[in-house]
Amino acid sequence: MRFLLALAALLAFADTARAADPDALWKIISQKCLPNEREYGQPAPCAVVDLDKAYVVLKDINGDTPNYFADAWNERHYTIEAAKTALPREAISLAINSVSGRTQNQLHIHIDCVKPEVRDAVRRQLAAIGDTWAPLAMPLAGHPYRAMRVSGDGLEGANPFTLVADGVPGARAAMANQTLVVVGATFAGNAPGFVILDDQADPATGDRGSGEELQDHSCALAHP
Repeated sequence: MRFLLALAALLAFADTARAADPDALWKIISQKCLPNEREYGQPAPCAVVDLDKAYVVLKDINGDTPNYFADAWNERHYTIEAAKTALPREAISLAINSVSGRTQNQLHIHIDCVKPEVRDAVRRQLAAIGDTWAPLAMPLAGHPYRAMRVSGDGLEGANPFTLVADGVPGARAAMANQTLVVVGATFAGNAPGFVILDDQADPATGDRGSGEELQDHSCALAHP
């Protein structure tokens, strides 16, 4: 079910996350998707090439700055279509791994379902998650995450990168070590929003800072 929205300095790219070649992402985008879009108006093998916003969407073969998380959330329909069933916002997540927790040289956002146990853990702690960063009471996938909530149907008004850089002490100087996960949420009064999760890679504890660990590439939530 996995889809990716990947980023670079001037253009954003999407990739195959498990390739042995760390430049596989760049080769697919630069040699296939971009030329096809420019010459023929067809982004294949990518699903989308948006030259104006500078990003692409590509299905994984294994399944200030622009607010790329907002764009990634707006492309979640590819995950829903792949699941072949309606998925509530609580089932969808966006994840970006730290530099030590990813296999591709290009920064990229994974668009996929969230693991059922992660969704349940977030639900249990939802009332305690506030508008500023605070540690979660329970670890996720065995790692300590901090969390904050954001209101709104989309992320146009809240850039997770900025929220981490401005709100987490020391994060601005070590952004490459951060892993960010955005999970759709519904708050009291049926108000739409998001829970944003952050963890920092810590080699001393074996934490690679791979927020993708919270995602479910088989999308069990599509088949309860």
